[in-house]
Amino acid sequence: MKSLTLRSAVGVVASIAVSAVLVPASSAGAAARPDRVDKAAVESFGRIAGEVLADRTAAMVDGRPTETEHGTPPPSGNTARLSPGTERSERAVVSSLRLRKKKLASLGEAYSAGSTRVTVDSSRVTGGQATVRVTERTVLTYRKVRGDEPGTTGFRAHHELSFAPVRGGGWELTAVQPLDEMPQVNAPAPAAPAVQPRSAAGDTPSAPEAGVAPFAKRVPKNRNTGYDYAAMAAYAEKYWKNHNPDYRAYSLGAGGDCTNFVSQALKAGGWKHAPGRAGDYDKWWYGSDTQSDSWVGADEWSWFALNSKRVKSLSNVYQMEVGDVLQADFDGDGSKDHTMLVTYRNSLGMPYLTYHSYDTYRRSMLSLAVMSPSAKWYAYRT
Repeated sequence: MKSLTLRSAVGVVASIAVSAVLVPASSAGAAARPDRVDKAAVESFGRIAGEVLADRTAAMVDGRPTETEHGTPPPSGNTARLSPGTERSERAVVSSLRLRKKKLASLGEAYSAGSTRVTVDSSRVTGGQATVRVTERTVLTYRKVRGDEPGTTGFRAHHELSFAPVRGGGWELTAVQPLDEMPQVNAPAPAAPAVQPRSAAGDTPSAPEAGVAPFAKRVPKNRNTGYDYAAMAAYAEKYWKNHNPDYRAYSLGAGGDCTNFVSQALKAGGWKHAPGRAGDYDKWWYGSDTQSDSWVGADEWSWFALNSKRVKSLSNVYQMEVGDVLQADFDGDGSKDHTMLVTYRNSLGMPYLTYHSYDTYRRSMLSLAVMSPSAKWYAYRT
């Protein structure tokens, strides 16, 4: 399928009114209730998805785009546009993102440039309505506020778009839904979760929740543990988007790949297998055809890591350093949902996380905390 890159003076496009100018509806072509879409229609779906998601990225970037590159419009008769309702909702999204940019800037984080690419993964038509799934690949350049921020942060995100046929031909984009549980920095704010607490199983060790008040007093890392923390970070940054073929990877539908990925990085830095029954939370290992539950499960990893004394809990997320691990409980139900690794830390004490499932490179702890204010965080010194 078509891949499109949208660039300007700051590397992104800010053009919410693409429906009337770039991809107008046609008076010829598609039937009132089409049962399929052709290549040209799919390309127009990808095009408008790229415009919408690039607008979101542009809202997070300092400066104002002065030059826009849109490429060649798709053929008439297979075009797509925003519905009036979607245009209004996207204006609201962009406005909220600009407010988020101001909040992050007030706390010391800003982006000087960005780029967004979109590829169409699948499309189908049911009852005349088109459903399109796309992958977004966005890179943001950190502004050097203190001077030692990392160069960039990057991520992949997945979205589902709904299109309705337009009388006389063409399509209207009626909805954009995220497919990832964890929102990225250019995504609309998630709704507050409905909390249904549950207790940990049996006598498993329980990690204490970490505070998020920046910036906590530093807890220096012991460098005489025998572990190579630079190797952990290097592994994660090498394979954050190109998965290591020596390991199995798990899709979101199969529970996600985040803890599997962190386990790989820890092993690269010197963690040794603890062989035994796969379901025992005091075992940790990877084999040719299976692995321990603690290798791939977020809760199980925490139980193993604490029980084995390979980690200790930190009281504040900003005390994490390179090679330390962060876990999140997004809905507050007592079960950990996500596992991440610190791969960079600046002089201010900002940890930057790299992780799988929502493949992401050097995302700041600050942006994580701002995006998910209801989450519970668990920080581990390795």
